[in-house]
Amino acid sequence: MKNYLKLMRVHHYLKNVLIFLPLVFSQNLFNIDLLSKTIFGFFSFSILSSIVYVINDIQDVEKDRRHSTKCKRPIASGAVSIKEAYVLAVFIAIVGIAFNYLACGLNIKAWLFVIMYVGFNFAYSMGFKNMPIMDITILVSGFLFRVLYGSAITSINVSNWLYLTVIAMSFYLGLGKRRNELKTEGSKSRKVLKYYNHDFLDKNMYMCLGLTIVFYSLWCVDPTTIERYPQNNLVWTVPLVMIICMKYSLNVEGESDGDPVSVLLKDKVLIALTLLYIIIVLLIIYV
Repeated sequence: MKNYLKLMRVHHYLKNVLIFLPLVFSQNLFNIDLLSKTIFGFFSFSILSSIVYVINDIQDVEKDRRHSTKCKRPIASGAVSIKEAYVLAVFIAIVGIAFNYLACGLNIKAWLFVIMYVGFNFAYSMGFKNMPIMDITILVSGFLFRVLYGSAITSINVSNWLYLTVIAMSFYLGLGKRRNELKTEGSKSRKVLKYYNHDFLDKNMYMCLGLTIVFYSLWCVDPTTIERYPQNNLVWTVPLVMIICMKYSLNVEGESDGDPVSVLLKDKVLIALTLLYIIIVLLIIYV
């Protein structure tokens, strides 16, 4: 069971918390109907995203076996056979579809976002991961689809400023990941890395970081936001967001592999700052 969960990249399910963003910021977190839909949606999106990881590991098994760290992956190490991996992919596809039906019924828009997410990721695995800029853009689309999906299953509109914040943040995270892959493993570890250099990745990474803070700040002072939260205290979360971004950047500049989930989970201070931000936002919105 442990190897199956490792193959499914369960720790990456943390990214799917973005699905809750429309629910939280619309002050509907305690709406039982919408909350249950979002929870089912979270599990659906998480499980279906695992299919991509499983199929990708099947395709890359020979390459992974020659890699210093990827050789420890379940299929590459032999802990899970290719036949077992295919059976797992079919099983989790059925479970994921069932959860998605519970989340949105026959909501065409929600189904479309799920299909597009899976389709984009298969396109990534089939060759787009070797195309500069396109590789990062597809990774960014995954974060955006999570928010769009959360909006679709709850029928809650999301501010364009928040969408832009998610896009800019995702580019920042994606560029940071490529930066550290190039730094720690060199251009031979991934074909697309031969097209990148440290200067390009650094400049664009921090440009996107700056845009993330700008877009988030504009959302905080947007008239629609102020109308929804009359005390306008959200603007005081901007300095905390800046601190979180600086701490994350400090880790990325260090010896991390640049993977967003790993960077977060390996730093207790960053976890504490993120939890503090979540608590403050919940207090501002719901108290």
